Amino acid sequence: MKIHLIDGTYELFRNYYGVPPRKAPDGRQVGAVLGLMSSLLALLTKGGVTHLACAFDTVITSFRNDLYPGYKTGADVDPLLLAQFPLAEEAAAALGIVVWPMVEFEADDAIATAATHFQHDKSVEQIVVCSPDKDLAQLVHGNKIVCWDRRREIVYDAAAVQEKYGVPSASIPDYLALVGDAADGYPGIAGWGAKSAATVLAKFGHIENIPQDPAQWGLGARALRLSESLHANMQDALLFRTLSTLRTDVPLKETLADLEWRGATERLRSLCLELGDKKFADRVPLWRA
Repeated sequence: MKIHLIDGTYELFRNYYGVPPRKAPDGRQVGAVLGLMSSLLALLTKGGVTHLACAFDTVITSFRNDLYPGYKTGADVDPLLLAQFPLAEEAAAALGIVVWPMVEFEADDAIATAATHFQHDKSVEQIVVCSPDKDLAQLVHGNKIVCWDRRREIVYDAAAVQEKYGVPSASIPDYLALVGDAADGYPGIAGWGAKSAATVLAKFGHIENIPQDPAQWGLGARALRLSESLHANMQDALLFRTLSTLRTDVPLKETLADLEWRGATERLRSLCLELGDKKFADRVPLWRA
């Protein structure tokens, strides 16, 4: 079997900015939720999708904000989008999908925990992480754990991650620490870019393995400047790597059997009416008894 792990936060953002706004009969903005529901239903009706879960950032802040004050918050997120998060979680659950609402951790941490745990089950052929988020690329393992960009229909296995970033999946946190991640709010190390980070990490794997002597890096004259910058900011580099490293100890209670989709719940019918969509329920192929 395959397990599909969905980045619900990414899906909600994508639908908020990718589909026309829409109001429920009571005046609430629900376009992103309706788009999410359609996206999830499209996945459920795709062949081979039997076990899945969806993780959300119920609260945008996490333990990482305690480690680094500049880490992302919900301050710049449109309030009309933030207001749809609780409804999105309810909609996914009404569809019969296991929902992981994250408060202390992030949605990516829940996905990382599940992927790490379930990959050892002999009945699991593959774990498909449904997101193009570069943070999640660190989870890719051979062809056992892959990332799937559903919008572009691209699957990233280990070879594809190496080709895209120039480093293996295990080095993705180090790569992000050096180049920075504007979406997550940390700047990286001055002077380091994607090409220089990939060149060095492809040879040495992790930040602490990079030699003190820049002549060994293979970057020519610019290596000295990069070396000075890295060593002057080594504590920041290690902190940024901690921020980019996904946690695998989120307390998830679900077993593999719990992730099996057994159909939508009756709550979905009333929820569709509340959202102002009278036709969506008719498209659902399976309902729980």
